[in-house]
Amino acid sequence: MAGRTRIKICGMTEMYEVEKAVAAGVDAIGFIFVKESPRYIRPEQAREIIRELPPFVDAVGVFVNEEPGVVGEITRYCGLTVLQLHGQEPPEYCAMMARRVVKAFQVNDRLNSNLLASYKDVVWGYLLDTYRKDVAGGTGETFDWAVVETLKLERPLILAGGLDEKNVAAAINLVHPFCVDVNSGIEIAPGKKNVQKIEQLVHEVAKLAL
Repeated sequence: MAGRTRIKICGMTEMYEVEKAVAAGVDAIGFIFVKESPRYIRPEQAREIIRELPPFVDAVGVFVNEEPGVVGEITRYCGLTVLQLHGQEPPEYCAMMARRVVKAFQVNDRLNSNLLASYKDVVWGYLLDTYRKDVAGGTGETFDWAVVETLKLERPLILAGGLDEKNVAAAINLVHPFCVDVNSGIEIAPGKKNVQKIEQLVHEVAKLAL
């Protein structure tokens, strides 16, 4: 799918930073509803932020092996438009969701095109992230981007894992993802984003579309 690479900033918790990210040109804001995460946001807080998002900026809810009923309740309450699943959710689970689903996979020796293909009919995109044992995401580390070509993806690619304003252009030039998902690479502390880094990252991505 050709065109400008989209940008999602994940793990956001502050209204001010979200407003600045949207003004810079970010396409999607990610909210992590995983209580064990240092970037966890309460549904009440997320709802307040999402109510202020302008049209056509997606509110993405991140979950890990959550009960489907809980996901549905948070989705409706907060007004989420996309669900990003980072656990071991099977295709049947994804098919139950009432919003578009992005399924996250950690890149390791067990990831292959057959596994990804089993989700083809129930997800709208694949998110590839760096593998680290017992960590579902936000590792701050990149993986070997050359692996992507071998996976023969049949849905849009969202590239994650250690991306920041310094390496995002190289990643896009090599992998050509539909979207980049940036989190710890532009943080001051977990859940606290560096607005200047976000603006620079958007600038770097925009230059590639010229």
